[in-house]
Amino acid sequence: MGTLHVVSTPIGNLEDLTMRALRVLREVRLIAAEDTRHTRQLLNHFGITTPAISYHAHNERARLGPILAALEAGDVALVSDAGTPGFSDPGLELIRAAIAAGHLVTAAPGPVAAVTALVLSGLDLTRYTYLGFLPRQGSARRALLGPLQAQAWPLVVYEAPHRLLALLADLQVVLGDRPCAVARELTKVHEEVFRAPLSAALAHFQATPPRGEVTVVVAGAPPIANADRAAAATQQEATAATRLARLVADGLSPRDAVQRVAGELGLPRRTVYNIWLASSAADGAR
Repeated sequence: MGTLHVVSTPIGNLEDLTMRALRVLREVRLIAAEDTRHTRQLLNHFGITTPAISYHAHNERARLGPILAALEAGDVALVSDAGTPGFSDPGLELIRAAIAAGHLVTAAPGPVAAVTALVLSGLDLTRYTYLGFLPRQGSARRALLGPLQAQAWPLVVYEAPHRLLALLADLQVVLGDRPCAVARELTKVHEEVFRAPLSAALAHFQATPPRGEVTVVVAGAPPIANADRAAAATQQEATAATRLARLVADGLSPRDAVQRVAGELGLPRRTVYNIWLASSAADGAR
């Protein structure tokens, strides 16, 4: 039975392809690639003639059979367009299928944009939370970020350049004006790491629209005293209650008002619902 090699490829600079990855790509019988045209450019650069088959998010189920059949006859390499397969890139389904079929699965490790950005950010690296690409809809994005407000270690987010401004604005609204590092074009000629508070990063990229894929690292929540935390929670509840009352007065149903405020403030819907119940009871007691 063959081995599935999960091979990391350069995120920019071709010199980051490891010697082990070069050997594996030359020796396997087949390469499962996110985009065969993109991968063929890499292979041609290094004089590698190994056959390649496309394997991406839109055809992964259809391709599992042929790739597993190739694994029965020999080794197969799995690559994405850049970085490590399965890490916000296609690959997880094939890895799971190969494991379930009893194949050995190993990795030729290499570049990961999230780790590269973390190292260059200058922020604490003791722990971090990797979020990948956040939801495109602002309310869903804020709702996901809300429970992470008190987390003490950095968050790492991937984003496309045309959605960066919306992401930075939501990060500032939900998390506050924290230090961040916005890294783009990592390892490439025009690599840039902009380190500043979120408000300054937003202003910078409003004036200078970004190009290339972006990785954002945001500092964790600063340590605050219990009294300050309680005061912040009280203020947030007051803000939610005021907003709920205004929306309902404007004709929105309580249910829809709760859903909207939860999205706006990045709070769990259950929390906002409880605030509505408490404020309604208080109004009824007056």
